[in-house]
Amino acid sequence: MGSPKKPLRRSQEWFGREGKQGFYYRSWLKGLGLPNDMFDGRPVIGICNTWSELTPCNSSFRELAEHVKRGVYEAGGFPLEFPVMSLGETQMRPTAMLFRNLASMDVEESIRANPIDGVVLLMGCDKTTPALMMGAASVNLPTIGLSGGPSLSGNWRGQPIGSGTGVIRMSEMVRAGELAQEEFVEAEACMQRSKGSCMTMGTASTMASMVEALGLSLPENAAIPAVDSRRFRLAHLSGRRIVEMVHEDLRMSKILTRAAFENAIRANAAIGGSTNAVIHLLALAGRLGVELALDDWDRLGSHLPCLVNLKPSGDYLMEDFYYAGGLPAVLREIAPHLHLGALTANGRTLGDNIATAPCWNRDVIRPIEEPLKREAGIAVLRGNLAPDGAVIKPSAASAHLLQHRGRAVVFENIDDFKARIDDEALDIDETCVMVLKNCGPRGYPGMAEVGNMPLPPKLLRRGITDIVRISDARMSGTAYGTVVLHASPEAAAGGNLALVRDGDFIELDVPGRRLHLDLADDELARRRAAWKAPPPPERGWAKLYVDHVQQAHLGADLDILVGGSGSDVAGDSH
Repeated sequence: MGSPKKPLRRSQEWFGREGKQGFYYRSWLKGLGLPNDMFDGRPVIGICNTWSELTPCNSSFRELAEHVKRGVYEAGGFPLEFPVMSLGETQMRPTAMLFRNLASMDVEESIRANPIDGVVLLMGCDKTTPALMMGAASVNLPTIGLSGGPSLSGNWRGQPIGSGTGVIRMSEMVRAGELAQEEFVEAEACMQRSKGSCMTMGTASTMASMVEALGLSLPENAAIPAVDSRRFRLAHLSGRRIVEMVHEDLRMSKILTRAAFENAIRANAAIGGSTNAVIHLLALAGRLGVELALDDWDRLGSHLPCLVNLKPSGDYLMEDFYYAGGLPAVLREIAPHLHLGALTANGRTLGDNIATAPCWNRDVIRPIEEPLKREAGIAVLRGNLAPDGAVIKPSAASAHLLQHRGRAVVFENIDDFKARIDDEALDIDETCVMVLKNCGPRGYPGMAEVGNMPLPPKLLRRGITDIVRISDARMSGTAYGTVVLHASPEAAAGGNLALVRDGDFIELDVPGRRLHLDLADDELARRRAAWKAPPPPERGWAKLYVDHVQQAHLGADLDILVGGSGSDVAGDSH
């Protein structure tokens, strides 16, 4: 008997061809020094790389990709690395979020257009993770996620400082006259001590945790530091595993089920994760056709406690989280609330993966009976100020402000805010509610992380560190405060947020899930009749984005990108 016939893989539509077309597709790759048997039908693995020197969080990815390749070769696969747009949260203006959907298009079309049977997604900085998952989901090939990992813990003058959280805190100290500017500058290098993403439980670490909770990565993906050799071991194992996933035809849609998303929502509560996860998971679910709504975040996760004692909600940093047991230890603590039968990328169930997960430090990862904070998941607020919803992260808020009624101090846009916030004559005190407009998906455009507005210096000098803030913007996962975000519809789309004026009274009731502007309907109607929409961008990506972006409660994806086009192979290029 002859040897069993190898399955005809997608890549063989390129490499298994005879005549002129096969010559084209194989010959140019042979220019890399590849032997002929690399084209014999073995799985071709695309390594989707977001390395860039403009994205310091992802600056270890060249080396990480080499370890993935080792695993792919070892398992009998054929690795081919390709670049896609890299979204550096620390450098890109006006905001990396403006380009999340664009990068997802880059990923989707790069995968579909090339001879790829399975994909490894190298992702780290905030928006690269959802962008890569969204793009890959719209193709739906066997896919495994590999995060780049957090940087080493920051340390300044013997004290731990964390990405973003430390910046915000020290910046407020400078503005209050409590810290010299030269000391502030000195702390810069002390905070970022190595390659890697934010080492607080900001959006990057949150999304790495979401990848693992969804089951799209191998266990321990979320927390291994970027420069730890165990991150490279995980890369090697991910390279091995993706080849097996191709053999098993284990596609993204088989892993990213409704149960997986429910697990991720509950995990986000337990880690005190970023509000940005709300928008990203809603968008990802939309690419897969999984029914997921904003209210699911409140219904499924808001009653769960925060167990992870990490900044900005607690005291520690991601390096400590890893040494304490990482996400597997957290998931084991909340196991009764999870769908333990959910399939994961290693071919095992989530329950199997966490069954014996140890916890080595109970101050970093608290037992569920003694949490860091109770009922700490994302709360969804509704009312006439946000009829389609707004979100708040109670674990990062001040308890005494969760029920509050105050006078509005309104900023029409971010430039108005920056021009007036330091003015000693600004009519504001700690009972007021700061309102920022026109910073949502259309308004900025891109929905920048400006919702956690810095307080006026005159309040900081009095020791006031938090007041209620409301906007249609996002905030960094490293930020903190009683900050209401993602108000939908946004001001630039004609939401009632656009109609708020100085002196109006606003009621925030987080336990009652209410966000209300104390105005009669006829007054709102009168103001709406006088409202004019801001002018849209005139060209390029910004115009396409504003013309098609959905509101925050739908995930801020483009309406033309919802769903997917699959992995069908297009016609020949010659």
